[in-house]
Amino acid sequence: MNQEVYHIPALLPQTIAALDIRPGGIYIDVTLGGGGHSRAIASLLGDGGRLYSLDQDRDAIARAFADPHFTPVHGNFRYLENYTDYFGITGNVDGILGDLGVSFHHFDDASRGFSFRADGPLDMRMNPSASRTAADIVATADVDELTSLFRIYGELKQARKIAQTLVSARQGAGIATTGALVEAVSRHISPAKEKKELAQVFQALRIAVNGEMEALESFLDQSVRVLRPGGRLAVITYHSLEDRMVKNFMRTGRIDGEVEKDLFGRSSSPMKPIGSKPVVPDEAEIESNPRSRSAKLRVAEKVN
Repeated sequence: MNQEVYHIPALLPQTIAALDIRPGGIYIDVTLGGGGHSRAIASLLGDGGRLYSLDQDRDAIARAFADPHFTPVHGNFRYLENYTDYFGITGNVDGILGDLGVSFHHFDDASRGFSFRADGPLDMRMNPSASRTAADIVATADVDELTSLFRIYGELKQARKIAQTLVSARQGAGIATTGALVEAVSRHISPAKEKKELAQVFQALRIAVNGEMEALESFLDQSVRVLRPGGRLAVITYHSLEDRMVKNFMRTGRIDGEVEKDLFGRSSSPMKPIGSKPVVPDEAEIESNPRSRSAKLRVAEKVN
């Protein structure tokens, strides 16, 4: 599989423009994936410029491009500050990018278990070395846990019915494949919304398997300490849960959106949003890359 097919980056020119790349600046792409965004950033760097790109999937690191300004790092962005401390750049980073979408490669590789479109192991681990798979969650979580998972992470109204069905399935052959999961939940899926609701079921399990919401919260919190004053944070989200967290954080410095004020009643948020609304793909991009349809780019600057 060539580099271009691995993943098509969403909102590429808008993201690069938002980061306001300086040739001698220091940048971090916390989601290397297929390398599309990273390659574009690296191409704009000159003397003294550095780009560090993280990915928890060794496959992405193995496919990383070569560039004298670029360093790929195998790791999860929830530990961002550990890596910046190691490289001695904490507090001096000019821009951070996070594209929270799942790479095409993950969806299209049935053996990774991310998609309901092809049968494969019910895995969904971004980091194949992690211990817990989606099948493990389905096999061990109780009805209440599964209900919360599908209701919160999947935003499914029929969350409890799906949970009860999965728990009941343990009495039989169990659910170890994506095909078995689809078959089990199909009775609770609206035929008119089949693709959307199945995607929500898979999304909920994927988020739980990879601890995505906890990782995002940690990443956002650490980004403030990693950036220099005036440095920019650009994050591309794909569903309402993560977009709400990013929006709140960029507006208030907290993922819950609660505004903290100083003694004079002024907002003490360490971040200042750039633009009042998120940047979304235009019709031409959606036509050429349908998977970008739900992408939203939000950008903020660290205040002095």
